[in-house]
Amino acid sequence: MSTPTLYNYDLDENCYKVRLLMSCLGTEAKQVAVDVVPGREHLSPAIRAMSPSGSLPILKQDDQVLHEAEAILSWLARTCDPEHRFLPDDPDTFGKVMMWLTFSARELEAAVHARATAMMDAPGDIDALRTAAREALRIMDDHMTRQHFDGLEFFAGATATIADIALFPSFALSRDFNIDHDAFPALRRWARAVRQLDGFITMPGIPECH
Repeated sequence: MSTPTLYNYDLDENCYKVRLLMSCLGTEAKQVAVDVVPGREHLSPAIRAMSPSGSLPILKQDDQVLHEAEAILSWLARTCDPEHRFLPDDPDTFGKVMMWLTFSARELEAAVHARATAMMDAPGDIDALRTAAREALRIMDDHMTRQHFDGLEFFAGATATIADIALFPSFALSRDFNIDHDAFPALRRWARAVRQLDGFITMPGIPECH
């Protein structure tokens, strides 16, 4: 199998999810930098030929081209993790992982937009986006409170999965749009556990520690 190519923007949290999983898996990729701000290169014909909406990241492996972070995370977990640590075969755990991947792509979209509005002058009602993001983080914090009562450190069980990789950036970066992390103690504890993963890397905007 040839080395995959990752079309990447360093400040994009969805791109970071893929870089983080690849680092945890010890998987190499050739990175192609896409000038999103201010260049808007993600809307170029070349990028849209691979990702029709212009969304990043994009992963190209031979003739396979994938866009959308959750799809790429799932593909990497199946092709680069022979022990299936990050996407377990057990149907119950698999279902939980898929549930939280969907949550990441849907409910946490408000957090992605809030950060883009606050940091990159993207259009949007920052107050409404912040409120929606806070509500999503509250759901996550309540879940992790219950998980901790059961002695579980991660969203889908006792070990980290791609669900944790997908959910981590929106919480870790939420201070960029004035979310107080002290209001989410269970997520702070969980974030510390994520930081202890072998291969963990950070990105611009995520402090070295919480």
